[in-house]
Amino acid sequence: MAVKNTRTSAAKPAPVPEVGRYLGRLGERVRTMRNQRGMTRKALAQYAEVSERYLAQLESGDGNCSIVLLRRIARAMGVPVARLVSEGADPPLDAVLFQQFLDRLSPGALKQVRELVLRHFGEPFGEFRRRRIALIGLRGSGKSTIGRMLAARIAVPFIELDREIERLTGTALGQMFEMFGQEAFRRAEREALEYVMQQHQEFVMATSGSIVTEPATLELLLSSCFTVWMRAEPTEHMSRVVAQGDLRPMASNPRAMDDLVSILKSREPLYAKAEVTLVTTGKTPEQSLTELMGLIAPAGTPALAPTLTHATTE
Repeated sequence: MAVKNTRTSAAKPAPVPEVGRYLGRLGERVRTMRNQRGMTRKALAQYAEVSERYLAQLESGDGNCSIVLLRRIARAMGVPVARLVSEGADPPLDAVLFQQFLDRLSPGALKQVRELVLRHFGEPFGEFRRRRIALIGLRGSGKSTIGRMLAARIAVPFIELDREIERLTGTALGQMFEMFGQEAFRRAEREALEYVMQQHQEFVMATSGSIVTEPATLELLLSSCFTVWMRAEPTEHMSRVVAQGDLRPMASNPRAMDDLVSILKSREPLYAKAEVTLVTTGKTPEQSLTELMGLIAPAGTPALAPTLTHATTE
């Protein structure tokens, strides 16, 4: 009998408290949205093609729904599945209505709306934005090398965001990923970016290659800094990283180049949100710096332009 109980316990481990809380919020959200739509549980079960008993378990927080079944339930209620699985609090009604309005706009109109909103509500970052230059792009694009040169030329601090993360957390990035995972790094990255902007009114900053993959951090970066996409061909990205003595991209990975090409292709639309693009392929750091100075100088505000002019004449 003791063996049997042990096996039963192993087959059905106690639910993790955090998971239980999430399932409780999910069930409550499903129940609230169903009630808002005036649907009985029986009607929703019928339209979603799930059993009423299963739906009752889900709404009580006891059901762990597959994504396919959850998609059926969301469609039956006419809501995006993302609203059901969101881990945050339900958005205010105005936010929901505004999102519905945005969904009807063309890409060109969306860009105009974003610019209008930033112009009206972008303070306090707006006045400093042009004095904060953020370099984005994959490893090996020249962010650190050219970033240091640019910062020295225009006499502002140079900041490597990855090093700032390590300094603020007291943890090396490799250890952070190993011990706490991607989510912890993204949270630390966002907090480090906010800290840098609180501490410095002007800077040149080299960011991680993946910073663009977190929408909230990317939005903060684009609205608060003058962004430059440091772009290079995949072969040059790889050769520069290896030339720096980092052989990890090729270690035990014969498809390293294919992976890099795939990553770059998937991130191109995100990198392309930068205000200017600097192609560094086939150029020396000095040539890239000269071109970058030409890209940022015309866009400088009066607060930045004297710094650029003064530093250049030196």
